[in-house]
Amino acid sequence: MPSVGEWIADSKLIKGPVYSLVGMASWPGLNVVNKTEISGMEHLADLPRQNVLFVSNHQTYFADVITFLHIFCARRWGRQNKLGLPYYLLWPFTRVKFIAAEETMKSNLLSRLFALAGAISVKRTWRAKGHDVQRNRDENDTQKIDEALARNWVITFPQGTTKPFAPGRKGTAHIIKNNRPIVVPVVINGFWRAFDKKGLRFKKKGATLSVTFKQPLQIDYDAPADKILEQVMDAIEQSKQYMLKGKHHLMNVLDK
Repeated sequence: MPSVGEWIADSKLIKGPVYSLVGMASWPGLNVVNKTEISGMEHLADLPRQNVLFVSNHQTYFADVITFLHIFCARRWGRQNKLGLPYYLLWPFTRVKFIAAEETMKSNLLSRLFALAGAISVKRTWRAKGHDVQRNRDENDTQKIDEALARNWVITFPQGTTKPFAPGRKGTAHIIKNNRPIVVPVVINGFWRAFDKKGLRFKKKGATLSVTFKQPLQIDYDAPADKILEQVMDAIEQSKQYMLKGKHHLMNVLDK
């Protein structure tokens, strides 16, 4: 049975106003100060309301997730590859949760407020308080993710960091093997240009923010975790194959 805290976090009476508040505050940054280009929203049309896992590359702590929430709400109101005016925030789609580092969501008052929008706070197994660590996965964290998928769409960032082309974490593959969800890859870009690392302050105005939803992956859930993770990293264009195609790689070659 869910705890009181979990019931509050899942309540539309709480999440709805938080979505509307965060959405109205962030909409100008996505559509006026900068420009958001969306493709692949048709892949959201026939998804069930639960056991759907969105896997994406990561460029800021909060702006990425906030943009996804805008898109999901807009799609519910029939928008196709655009946000338009944010009247979709009057009745937002709230059956969404996102996996986030516990220390990030507890870092300040604003992050604690945003946590009410559907954060699944987990302990990083490789880093804590700015230092590298090694620890086993917390079974409570695994259970929270499993329970969230049973009732919601869930967003996760397999790399667990905003650093481009960082290796993916096997935890994502284990989530997929354990729950057998529909897995939708998402590729984002431009957020690192427009926002600071937290995604709350502008670095540049007039940037293009791109969000591409791909077709759900065809996954062999019985395959080894390494193979599933490799498939996911290719799909979100963060594998070595894509790293070698990047402009930064070309510049490094020319510098040598």
